[in-house]
Amino acid sequence: MSHQHRFGIRKRSNCLKVTFTLLLVCVTVFAQSDPGIRGGPAGAGAPFQTGLSGGQAAFFNNPGATTFTEVEVVSDGLGPRFNLNSCSGCHIHPSVGGSSPPTNNPEVEQAATMAPGNTIPSFITSSGPIREARFINKPDGTPDGGVHALFTISGRSDKPSGCSILQPDFSNTSNMIFRIPTPLFGDGLIEAISDTAITSSLAADPTEVKSFYGIGGRVNTSGNDGTVTRFGWKAQNKSLLVFAEEAYNVEMGVTNEGFPTEREEDPNCATNHLPESATGFDSGNTPADIVAFMGFMRFLDQPTPSCGTSGGPACSTDINNGKALFNLTGCATCHTASLTTGISNVVALNHVQANLYSDLALHHMGQGLTDGITQGGAGPDEFRTAPLWGVGQRAFFLHDGRTNDLLQAIQAHSSTNSEADNVITQFNSLTATKQQQILDFLRSL
Repeated sequence: MSHQHRFGIRKRSNCLKVTFTLLLVCVTVFAQSDPGIRGGPAGAGAPFQTGLSGGQAAFFNNPGATTFTEVEVVSDGLGPRFNLNSCSGCHIHPSVGGSSPPTNNPEVEQAATMAPGNTIPSFITSSGPIREARFINKPDGTPDGGVHALFTISGRSDKPSGCSILQPDFSNTSNMIFRIPTPLFGDGLIEAISDTAITSSLAADPTEVKSFYGIGGRVNTSGNDGTVTRFGWKAQNKSLLVFAEEAYNVEMGVTNEGFPTEREEDPNCATNHLPESATGFDSGNTPADIVAFMGFMRFLDQPTPSCGTSGGPACSTDINNGKALFNLTGCATCHTASLTTGISNVVALNHVQANLYSDLALHHMGQGLTDGITQGGAGPDEFRTAPLWGVGQRAFFLHDGRTNDLLQAIQAHSSTNSEADNVITQFNSLTATKQQQILDFLRSL
């Protein structure tokens, strides 16, 4: 028996010999862990309950939710290359509008009928996150960075005759980075936060506090008008409409008025008239699907925490302590508790407090999280501060879904050249009990 192993047993024996109170302390010291996805109601996925007009509330349901959950086929525009065949396929947990489910990944579960004849790449597993794959470099060594869709329509019965394109070669995983879906809850509030509110919040952070922790932060901006972009892992998209347009084309291959060109133009496969989803000018001016998606996302309310809200249960002492420690250790320097929306013609979005736990700014996350991809003004290791509202029911963490353990996700923030390095040092200096309180607080959101 090794000395280390004997020491471990002796420590446990010593704990057993002390009083019952001290025994609890010994157990706690080694017991901090992610409590996991909390049970109970989803607390998300519903439209705003107040502040929507009758027309807005109706639009959320139809065409909004109806179109968002619709399963696309080739005649609708699916493919020729795609990752999934519906918006709700990616955004499903803990309810429609969320992110990856903890099990039964639809990229695996639906592959046989959605993409018959295709091979499921090794990095897509039933118990893993929904992922899109980006190649870091092209075969000639020049930078790539673009999404390479997992599947093709070549094996489907509704494909055009003669369509036989092949899947990309996904064997060289060292040349790939992955992204998982971002939750959409409360995105209408994020869109309604003014640029001034975002930049002023960044500027208002006490300089000495940011200096102590080594934290900077800057906004990503549009290359045309210089306004703040805020959606996506690198805050590369300006609005929900642009977000919807791009996702419809990139994830499902459906061309639209924002992205009217097929990503795969093989004439044997790309046979639909373009754009495949467009405004119905000759059918009562019916909105294009991208407008339905935008309305669904815009009217989704922000997630409700499990405690501490008006009309809800009070938070436990541990959760309240965890919230205070979250601020004390510097986590809130980037994960700003709330920002207030500006003027909006939607009452539900007009001057509303968005409890997003994000500054919506870019921060250098260091060598441990860099993905080698530049989007907008965001460099290879820069990422938008991920909003933490709803994190209590999130199954996977970080941009690539590399872990389902919240504690591991926190530790991954610490690496060479990461702005969060000193914050994680502070977190690691806490007792196990206090670390557990922070984890409990986060899982209450």
